[in-house]
Amino acid sequence: MTITLITGGNKGLGYEAARRLSEIGHRVYLAARDESRGKAAAEAIGAQFVRLDVTDDRSVDAAASEVGEREGRVDVLINNAGIIGGGAAPAETTADDVRLVFETNVFGIVRVTHAFLPLLRESSAPTIVNVSSGLGSFGVVNDPGRMESERSFLAYSSSKAAVSMLTVQYAKAFPEFRINVVDPGYTATDLNGHRGTQTVEEGTDAIIRLAALGEDAPTGTFQDRAGMVPW
Repeated sequence: MTITLITGGNKGLGYEAARRLSEIGHRVYLAARDESRGKAAAEAIGAQFVRLDVTDDRSVDAAASEVGEREGRVDVLINNAGIIGGGAAPAETTADDVRLVFETNVFGIVRVTHAFLPLLRESSAPTIVNVSSGLGSFGVVNDPGRMESERSFLAYSSSKAAVSMLTVQYAKAFPEFRINVVDPGYTATDLNGHRGTQTVEEGTDAIIRLAALGEDAPTGTFQDRAGMVPW
């Protein structure tokens, strides 16, 4: 059985990914910082709950210890937890605003990946999927034909661009892993006030595809549900 851990799993894309992977036979650890909401979400889809706050070292280390004691390995890590921040215009965005977003979206991925590396190394097909955004793609935000080119989120977009480079560096460092980054697309979730034009099922298509391929997955790529995304 494939052991999968998903951060930010109690709602939105994380919850839908947990639900879909549970349906295809993964033993899913739904990780969330809110224990009551996380437990309720996990029970609703037959997943396991583990408390994990990606901004807190002790919380992340405790979660890794708990999963390690129960399973001995992790096959798939989905770094999904993320925040958009306040959305202030670039002229009004402060260093503290950017730091707040990076703490979850960037440092959170490093913190969780570092803690779970020993468990991933116990897998025969270790896989990491990092959830990013088209707003973090230089190619997409400079394409006048894409709606992302009309948006300006200094903290969020720069954090997601950083996620892409993290993915490439991890993929180079661990060639025995399958490590990719995905753009879910403009999906209706709490992150955008449910204004997105895609369903959460559509938004998780790339996540599920790359999480389920195992050793047959590519590595070091940026993909959405339609295929490759420009960096």
